[in-house]
Amino acid sequence: MNDLQIAIEARGLIKQYKNAEGPALDSFTLKVAQGEFFGLLGPNGAGKTTALSILCGLFSPDAGNVFILGMDPKQQAAKIKQILSMVPQEIALYSSLTLRENLNFFGKMYGLQAGRLRERVSRCLEIAGLTDFSDRFVSSCSGGMRRRLNLVAALLNEPKVLFLDEPTAGIDAQSRRLIHEQLRQINQQGTTILYTTHYLEEAGELCRRIGIIDNGRLVREGRPDDLLSISNCGTLDELLFHFTGTQLRDA
Repeated sequence: MNDLQIAIEARGLIKQYKNAEGPALDSFTLKVAQGEFFGLLGPNGAGKTTALSILCGLFSPDAGNVFILGMDPKQQAAKIKQILSMVPQEIALYSSLTLRENLNFFGKMYGLQAGRLRERVSRCLEIAGLTDFSDRFVSSCSGGMRRRLNLVAALLNEPKVLFLDEPTAGIDAQSRRLIHEQLRQINQQGTTILYTTHYLEEAGELCRRIGIIDNGRLVREGRPDDLLSISNCGTLDELLFHFTGTQLRDA
């Protein structure tokens, strides 16, 4: 993988939160190729969300560097924001607005104008299977509808790089299936995706490569089948336990 092929790169990222026993990220290093669908897996508190938050520019590391399509956020933040989106773990929608009003709001934040904004809002409602519910208030929507809208809000600017933090948490199987289908499609169209999930089976289905993070470090990465083979594990659940142990992390 040469530098021209790298979409997402982290070099020695360190992040220490105040009063925490250890660093959230400890020399975290990662490369994701352009057009790749990469899954970042790990137990609670391993550093997944911190890594995504730094990579997408929500906050800065204490040390280390990030590059998005070869661009340095410290120098080219405006250009990076035009080609990058993130789907957060928490639903980031306005309950008092309708589905269409939410997308219009976020589209304007991306800088979309007039006809282009209408086109992208309509297309994203269609992608999410929500066209018939566009005038419904988010407060009256099901969890699956909110998750789908949360996803397509990040697709309004047709990002070249997309970060997703637990995008299918707590939703029904039908909504999860639709989200999977759309993620596969946009990845096939060239969007690079970095994805975290606790549903290890879906990581095996969606991701070309996976990385396992623990204690703020990337401890293993590779193709799922290859990692299962070299570790003599039968499932990704066993693989995760193999590299991170079975001790509870939320006690």
